[in-house]
Amino acid sequence: MKPLVAIVGRPNVGKSMLFNRLVGQRLSIVEDTPGVTRDRIYAECEWRNRKFDIVDTGGIEPNTDSEILSFMREQAEIAIRNADVTVFVCDIKSGLTASDQEVANMLLRSGKPVVLAVNKMDQVGMTNPDIFEFYNLGLGDPIAVSAVHGHGTGDLLDACFQYFPPEDQVEEQDDVIKVAVIGKPNVGKSSLINRILGEERVIVSNMAGTTRDAIDSYYENDKGKYILIDTAGMRKKSKVDDRIEKFSVLRATMAIERCDVCLIMVDAQEGVTEQDTKVAGLAHEAGKACIIVVNKWDAIEKDDKTMDKMRQDVRRDLSYMTYAPILFISAKTGQRVERLFELINYVNDQASLRITTGMLNTVLADATARVQPPTDKGRRLKIYYMTQVGIKPPHFVVFCNDAQLFHFSYQRYIENQIRNTFGLEGTPVVLTVRQKGDKED
Repeated sequence: MKPLVAIVGRPNVGKSMLFNRLVGQRLSIVEDTPGVTRDRIYAECEWRNRKFDIVDTGGIEPNTDSEILSFMREQAEIAIRNADVTVFVCDIKSGLTASDQEVANMLLRSGKPVVLAVNKMDQVGMTNPDIFEFYNLGLGDPIAVSAVHGHGTGDLLDACFQYFPPEDQVEEQDDVIKVAVIGKPNVGKSSLINRILGEERVIVSNMAGTTRDAIDSYYENDKGKYILIDTAGMRKKSKVDDRIEKFSVLRATMAIERCDVCLIMVDAQEGVTEQDTKVAGLAHEAGKACIIVVNKWDAIEKDDKTMDKMRQDVRRDLSYMTYAPILFISAKTGQRVERLFELINYVNDQASLRITTGMLNTVLADATARVQPPTDKGRRLKIYYMTQVGIKPPHFVVFCNDAQLFHFSYQRYIENQIRNTFGLEGTPVVLTVRQKGDKED
């Protein structure tokens, strides 16, 4: 695995802004409201030709009664345990506080290497003498940084670099499947990831909207290597008046963009809601391999027909993704969670399937012989040939004499014939129709 750097500190010292500066993207939500970064957020960085992961944590409030703030402290502690080096961020403007001293003591007890960064040193060329009081923390030389302007970030990364493990211990992960867990709030996304990882990796609370950012967790088992992306629950637009909540919907959409497989989570007690169809639609339109995961199955009173009925309801309400397999699980009890990985591997392989042009045209010839192509005002559709031009999702181009004649219903028929022959389960299929201008009837 790549080296891991954790950024910690009390709330509002500029950790997320520093994280964004180092990563070079706006991945962390930056707002001047304490407690905005609730979970750990990962990203990849590169410095001196070494790739490493960096994790932003919620602010550590050493003594707090708030449930969310104490969650955040636990999150930061987990990040510190897993990190190769911890960057402790303080704020020159508020000076050295008692909370800083308590966080420093916690870091010293962890026994991990710590780099001390004093943020908001925004003036160039002048060293603010107040920086010297940070020597009292006992963490060595403070490094002056400005997350806003980017000063001092090179010195900071150099200081972290010296603690990285030797490069020969790091191997590249090419065969990792990225899995995004998406769905409306409170459907059990974080609970599922915690069940898989076996640790309180993601904040789980029954307050809707607890997971605000999309978070990545690496996981490996005998079935393969995975990165699990937990996303903020997507709510209806009308309920997204809170600005922070808006970022979360954007983040979930970004998580869909960068994953290989989407797990669309549905609450068994509520069935498929209008919001679920929108969430699933995002994954479908992005062309991602999908699995519909019906969670909280343990809470349903069942007879021998319950599962079939639920399956029919899901198929009816998500009629545009009949290709997606449905799995009934309970994140709480762990029922059927193990089966997920077989399915993830399967749909990922299906989305990556390449079919030769020869085989495609055999299926096409058979399909057109069975059901004649449509005619309009005496003109008949002629399909010349078909070829695959892309994967993830499989993308086919069909060349014909007149694209206007190639009705949607016939396109769907051709797609179904391809699916019947080659499977392509769990993945959308893209069919592009091209007209051959140089061919005449």
